[in-house]
Amino acid sequence: MDRVVIVGGGFAGLAAARRLGDDPLEVEVVVVDQHNFHTFQPLLYQVATAGLDPADVAYPIRTVLRRARHVRFVHGRVSGFDLSARSVLLEDGLGLSYDYLIVASGATAATFDVPGVADHALFLYTLDDARWVRNQVLAALERADAAAPDETLSLVIVVVGGGPTGVETAGAMAELIDIATRHDRLRLDPTGTRVVLLDAKERVLPGFSAAASAYAGRILRARGVEVRLGLGVEAVSAAGVTLTGGELVTASVVIWAAGVTVDGTVAAGLMGRRGPGGRVVVERDLSLPDHPEVFVVGDAAAVPGPDGTALDEGHLEPGGTRQFLPQLAQVAIQSGDHAARQVVRRLESRPPTSFAYRDKGVMATIGRRSAVAQLAGGTVFCGTIGWIAWLALHLVYLIGFRNRMVVLINWAWHYFRWPSGPRLIIGDVPARPPAEPRPGRIGCPECGG
Repeated sequence: MDRVVIVGGGFAGLAAARRLGDDPLEVEVVVVDQHNFHTFQPLLYQVATAGLDPADVAYPIRTVLRRARHVRFVHGRVSGFDLSARSVLLEDGLGLSYDYLIVASGATAATFDVPGVADHALFLYTLDDARWVRNQVLAALERADAAAPDETLSLVIVVVGGGPTGVETAGAMAELIDIATRHDRLRLDPTGTRVVLLDAKERVLPGFSAAASAYAGRILRARGVEVRLGLGVEAVSAAGVTLTGGELVTASVVIWAAGVTVDGTVAAGLMGRRGPGGRVVVERDLSLPDHPEVFVVGDAAAVPGPDGTALDEGHLEPGGTRQFLPQLAQVAIQSGDHAARQVVRRLESRPPTSFAYRDKGVMATIGRRSAVAQLAGGTVFCGTIGWIAWLALHLVYLIGFRNRMVVLINWAWHYFRWPSGPRLIIGDVPARPPAEPRPGRIGCPECGG
């Protein structure tokens, strides 16, 4: 029996496993991931802002695949690949042989070599990241409240990155501060309490239409977020963020949501060309050049996109015209499913087919009853309609009936009774979370594979 090894239990990896598990063709499928759960990354920001609990956005991979025929799960960290021997190498020294390999190892937070980011900023890419962001933010709120009456302690939360993750996080942070002040009765200095959103681009949500971006920026400012655009970050320190030109924005907490990269992950060890963000350039059928038995999907891959689809801005091949699809959950799901279909076609001795992305649009929420939903044709829904569409879509794609019900109840309770939410500081809160090596992370972004 042929064996297919899938590296990564994110959106792309699970899509591939489900497709192969449902196929009547006799094939052994092995899914390997360093975590035994799948994380629904689009809602990590709600964990970070005390809107949801970590368990609400995570689901055991074994449970997800329990009905998939011929699929088993291996809990382990992948250290590399031996393509000539067709083997996946694990950190414990063992290896998994394969006939076909699907690499869906995702990406990791990109620091862009900005000094101090790794040491002084908090990321928002994994469940551990979200839990640490929540602890740090809630601890900062408590410190500000505990300040002596004659002491002015500023509370400034800086979010770097004006994409969907940054916009959603900044909007939710403003709501969290409002709840803490009005309902938890924290004594915060209104003149020194701020949420600041920074981005080097000239508008937030650059992947959306100009109208959607303008709406998001207007709502953020109306909710008290200080939006500063067109400013690069030179460094991050314990004192805050230094902008291009030398201005220091003091910060109690710095959240880095400026983008992701494949550099430093296990997929970076694959041979071949690299696209934007270190992504692995693949063929039209998503296979690795010179290795038709290896597929790279999701955030780890520079997935080619035909003309007319939602493409990454300015990402062109050197000397060529091909562009790549953005790192979105839908790209990950569809590319994982396509790779699995190509494995089946090869096993049946049929020719490969090119990947064709079905653009379903993009969404981002700015907070309670405010969101933007941009359909594939360019139609944009803003405000309450966009917010309801955002809620419905996320409930549909959230894995697990229990999680769907808990999140739905949480959202409904939060809507009708504003002060709801698990605002708990769990465990001790050191200055930094325990060091966990990001190279070799396996998992799916917001848009992940």
